[in-house]
Amino acid sequence: MPPRRSILFAAAVTALLHAYIGVRLLPDLPVPVAVACLGALWLVASALLLPTALLARQFSPPWADRIAWLGMLAMGFFSTLLILTAARDLLLLGGLAVGWHPPGLLAYSAAAVAVLALAVSLIGYVNARGLAKVVEVDVPIANLPEPLHGFTIVQISDIHVGPTIKRPYLDRIVDRVNALRADAVAITGDLVDGTVRELADHTAPLARLSATHGTYFVTGNHEYYSGAEPWIAELQRLGVRVLMNEHVVVERDGAALVLGGVTDFSAGRFIESHRSDPLQALASAPMEAAVRVLLAHQPRTAPAAAAAGFDLQLSGHTHGGQFWPWNLFVPMQQPYVHGLNRHENLWVYVSRGTGYWGPPKRFGAPSEITRVRLVRG
Repeated sequence: MPPRRSILFAAAVTALLHAYIGVRLLPDLPVPVAVACLGALWLVASALLLPTALLARQFSPPWADRIAWLGMLAMGFFSTLLILTAARDLLLLGGLAVGWHPPGLLAYSAAAVAVLALAVSLIGYVNARGLAKVVEVDVPIANLPEPLHGFTIVQISDIHVGPTIKRPYLDRIVDRVNALRADAVAITGDLVDGTVRELADHTAPLARLSATHGTYFVTGNHEYYSGAEPWIAELQRLGVRVLMNEHVVVERDGAALVLGGVTDFSAGRFIESHRSDPLQALASAPMEAAVRVLLAHQPRTAPAAAAAGFDLQLSGHTHGGQFWPWNLFVPMQQPYVHGLNRHENLWVYVSRGTGYWGPPKRFGAPSEITRVRLVRG
């Protein structure tokens, strides 16, 4: 749970931003006074719900999930409404500067903001709650031996099983992954938002994951918020191999592939012995291995992975921004946001994620199950 001081600060900021929306939008809406009053009541309720959602786990089931659901839905709508309200104010300011003020501008622009925010939130909800589509990615590897040409790794990432994502959602993901008949399955972190005690029943479908050479997992930052060590033990119990700055060697018809995995980029701040180390993940790997693949939750592991000698890094963490305009801010923290990128001699593939975090909302950044295929370069 976030510290009390942080929650109070967030509540104060949230209340001010809701007040800004109310002052700038409600008086200009072309609706009856009663409807405007309902809008004001919603803003008050939303301002209270957002910080309360951060404390939802303190309530007893099923109220914890219900409060989280309401808070996350409110957060998704509020975030878009805030951005569009600010954009409207910039438009009005520009019009004032050039003397452009057609009749009805205030009313029509206010109505447009409300309608657009609702439409984006509804479309984003449908996108987020739907089953992720399969994205096919071919990665060219120089001098790849014939036996490894076509080797497939199905990557899922950032599912965030928690208050709004439960067992049925994960069951559908597992079914789709199994239908792809992968050589290996990679789960690149941020699987959960909650403790093993709270979510063990909802992550149980992972035991059904099937691949020729096994299923592998690396920790993300949210595992450390939720209790990384108990989750590592639980995943191992489910038959998932957890790679902690280590690797396995996969052999096919005499050709070797090294599949390594590191702990989250920030893991050392939570558990010193978990400090992320791509070089250690490659220690004692066979020199004759044809390709070296690293699973690393955050794209910013790439410089260290390239220096260690990996050929391909599979990451997540960014969600592709999840919904506009937050995708514009991801490059401030991460070198790559989504898709296949080149970092020196290293390929870096960044998944947009298979679930979502916080608001059940995806707009302009669809979720994905990624089928990565190694091909001769």
